[in-house]
Amino acid sequence: MKGKIVKGIAGFYYVHTADSGVYECKAKGIFRKDKKKPLVGDDVELDVLDSEEMEGNITEILPRKNELIRPNVANIDQALVIFAAERPEPNYNLLDRFLVMMAYQNVPVIICFNKSDYITGEKAKEMAYDYGKCGSKVMFTSVAKEEGLRELFSILEGKTSVLAGPSGVGKSSIVNYMQPLAAMETGKISEKIGRGKNTTRHSQLIYVKENTYIMDTPGFSSLDIPELKENDLWKYYPEFVPLEPSCRFRGCSHIKEPDCGVKRALEKGQISKVRYHNYVTLYQELKQMKRY
Repeated sequence: MKGKIVKGIAGFYYVHTADSGVYECKAKGIFRKDKKKPLVGDDVELDVLDSEEMEGNITEILPRKNELIRPNVANIDQALVIFAAERPEPNYNLLDRFLVMMAYQNVPVIICFNKSDYITGEKAKEMAYDYGKCGSKVMFTSVAKEEGLRELFSILEGKTSVLAGPSGVGKSSIVNYMQPLAAMETGKISEKIGRGKNTTRHSQLIYVKENTYIMDTPGFSSLDIPELKENDLWKYYPEFVPLEPSCRFRGCSHIKEPDCGVKRALEKGQISKVRYHNYVTLYQELKQMKRY
């Protein structure tokens, strides 16, 4: 039988199968011998040990499409990062950290500004401008008015998507819209584990419909920049990339050097001041980090 690991905790793996539901499984010892650890998101083969108790053994981990470092999960198609358009005001520094981190791992990102009913059309245009050239699709939703949710659902359909964003932005409301049974399914797994209070610390895939999963991963609100050199940071700002060849100096940091293509574009209003300010902040952080 084939399935997908939707949760892993304390040596147990919870495998969702299309026909039978979720099985509680152990992994064969051979995986430990080969130093291959099953990950949330893995497609696996399992032997059913007890069909009534829904227990089984994972016998094979199928080839991975990809493996993310942070969070350590497999087979992710895209990331959906959700911020409130207002209440609370979006933290653009945190958003850029997330975009850099996902770009570093070659994961496409959809930026969703929820609670769009709190802002004016002019404000929405400003936000869309700031992130219109960042390489990610930008969209606005309102759960309260059910605006933009069908389009969002169509983007998620048929894919496994990591969900990220700070608290209070409407993530749970969006998940509940996509899958009203999500809370019920999570409760069932928590009951089987017997550790309901601890389950929020672990990555979990939520089954939405066939071939469609949302990964709820705690801890994304306190992201660190991945271990990359400050001089490579500009490569993860897509709007900077075509401007770099017009810089006078090779290896330009786009901060203090004269005759810099990025700074020229900034002065002309061709790139976002918000994005550039965040770039400078992250560059300085990376420069000050101790490397071991």
